[in-house]
Amino acid sequence: MRMIRPMLMPHRLALIGLAVALVVWCALTLRWDWLPKYLPLAMEGLWRTVWLLAASTFLGFLLAVPLGFAQAVGPWYLSTPARVFCTLIRGTPLLLQIWLLYYGLGSVFPQIDGIRDSVLWPYLRQAWPYALLALTLSFAGYEGEVMRGAFAGVNRGQLEAARSFGMPRFTLFRRIWLPQAINNVLPTLGGETILQLKATPLVATITVVEIFAVSSRVRQDTFVIYEPLLLLALVYMVIAGLIALAFRWLENRVPTRRPGN
Repeated sequence: MRMIRPMLMPHRLALIGLAVALVVWCALTLRWDWLPKYLPLAMEGLWRTVWLLAASTFLGFLLAVPLGFAQAVGPWYLSTPARVFCTLIRGTPLLLQIWLLYYGLGSVFPQIDGIRDSVLWPYLRQAWPYALLALTLSFAGYEGEVMRGAFAGVNRGQLEAARSFGMPRFTLFRRIWLPQAINNVLPTLGGETILQLKATPLVATITVVEIFAVSSRVRQDTFVIYEPLLLLALVYMVIAGLIALAFRWLENRVPTRRPGN
């Protein structure tokens, strides 16, 4: 109920009404005869988009935690490589990273006999592993820097109190340091996840058929321009809205840390 109440504010009701009117107008006046033919392919592309988003953000966040922790409190031989990795990822375009992995590693692997004869070769011949790896590393690079600030922002008094009671380091990290850091970055993490969603169309450049690639195929086959793009925009807006609602729910469920506590 707490999440529904803000939606009932007058200006938001007006925006919702405008959006509904726009959708109805598009449905009644634009050309949609191509949709039944391409709907199965669109659903497959949508599933691949959601799967790439979920897998890359999950794996990327798992990698971002040690990257951020190493930069915040690690020794130089751990913090320096982590800082260099985050700097390289944030300083280069994601499209360049995707192409380097796909056309770089993808051209090296076929020349290695051991890999060609392994059980991994049927997967390494496809484009999606390189797309997933590039999206994961990109998310980890950005979130690693975010987690660095989150770990550094945890109240040091709580950590010193836990150490004074003899709490083991791993237990202190698992029960105090990491939860507090995640609590600090939840709003930022939600925004980064939405940005990650908007980055997934780049994998279409290496033949991964996700929802953006499906819309491009519709335009090429039918010469219908605006309708696939409008439907694509609606799909992205719905997914982004669901992500925002999910993180808003998480923020409301996690107790807010008060200054000095």
